[in-house]
This record gives sequence, structure tokens and C-alpha cells, in this order.
Amino acid sequence: MNDDTYNILFLCTRNAARSVMAEAIVNRQGHGRFRAFSAGTNPAREVRPEVVRLLQRMDCNAEAAYAKSLTELVGSNMPELDFMITICDQDREKTCPVWPGHPTTALWPLPDPGAQVANGSASDTDYAETFRCLSEGLASFMSLPKDQLDRMSLRNSLDTFHRMH
Repeated sequence: MNDDTYNILFLCTRNAARSVMAEAIVNRQGHGRFRAFSAGTNPAREVRPEVVRLLQRMDCNAEAAYAKSLTELVGSNMPELDFMITICDQDREKTCPVWPGHPTTALWPLPDPGAQVANGSASDTDYAETFRCLSEGLASFMSLPKDQLDRMSLRNSLDTFHRMH
């Protein structure tokens, strides 16, 4: 792990909502201690408009929010990762992406707030609730003392998040 900044990659299949929100939350609340990236294995054309509006309301950098592929990040000058968190809805997404290599990894199952868009039932409230869940879990993780930022602490922190939500 880097002594100054911990790099986190949030992976999701579409990279249109949850992973983008997580990236924005960490980059706003990480205070230079954490830096986040997000990507998808099958990215959408664009970030959900509900997410862009929410990021604007929550004083996050909505201009930096765009759907990108994992291959785009791999081909860039991406810094070495310390953590990789896959965010997916295990009930709906049968092929959650997995990152090979050395970062500490975790699966963070969280329902996709946009899953109901096809029938028109997703709302800004659904996205706001997902943002709240992510924000609480990530704040808890980012508040861990440096000596606790290891595999076991990450697993415990994420397991606690999963049980809460």
C-alpha cells in the first residue's frame, strides 16, 4: 500500500450508478487519504441521469462521472491499486466482474437502484437511498486507522456493511 494515498477501484457491470456513486463519495470524502476509480465490464453509454442529478445535489464532482470500461482503465496510467470492491446485485447480475492481482478485494452486494427503470418504477429516492448506504459504509471504512487497513479489516468492515443493508 502506498504510504500517502490508498487507491480503490469500484467495479460494477454497467458503471452507470453504484460504482460511479462510490467513486464520487470517496473522492469527495477521502481527503487525499483515499482516491477512487470506477469501471464496468460491460459499461453503459452514460451514467444514469438520476445519478448525475444526485451527485450535483450532494456536492460531488458530477462532471467527473462517466461510464468507462475496465479495459479503458487497464490501458491507462492507473496507479497501483490497494483495494478493489465489486459492487453488484447478486440476485440479478450473474457475472459480477472480479479483479485479478494483488489488491485487497471484496464483494459488496448492493441492489441496482436502476433495475426497475424498464417498468418505470425507479425514482430519485431509490438512488438517494443507495447513495446513503454507500456513503455510510465508505465513511466507516475510510475512518479505520492506518494499521487496520488490511485484508481482515476490510472484510470485517464490508461484512458489517452487508449485514446492515
